Amino acid sequence: QVQLVESGGGLVQAGGSLSLSCAASGDIFSIPSMGWYHQGPGKQRELVATITDDGSPTYTDSVKGRFTISRDNAKNTVYLQMNSLKPEDTAVYYCSAVVLTVDQAIIGEDAGMDYWGKGTLVTVSS
Repeated sequence: QVQLVESGGGLVQAGGSLSLSCAASGDIFSIPSMGWYHQGPGKQRELVATITDDGSPTYTDSVKGRFTISRDNAKNTVYLQMNSLKPEDTAVYYCSAVVLTVDQAIIGEDAGMDYWGKGTLVTVSS
């Protein structure tokens, strides 16, 4: 019903920048929240940043001042600008969205469901 497709990962040297994007498509009525998570080697998946449909962002402490999350509601797309990258930022980055589908809205539901992308690898070399 809903698909999330990430793009923009790759290899970058420490101190460099990368930009990720994630487009949602399908049976979408609204997207109250979108976000990025990452999972490093041997680690659990962790929150990086989220943004609400009115543009309010939140960040995990380790990326504050370095990463910026934004979204284009008309395109159902969320972005993550990553600056001053560090080797410890190396991870698979997953897009996540809370989506209320058209079918849900028709029957009066107001709580969306979580959807995930397949992930994109970001590698930061030292």
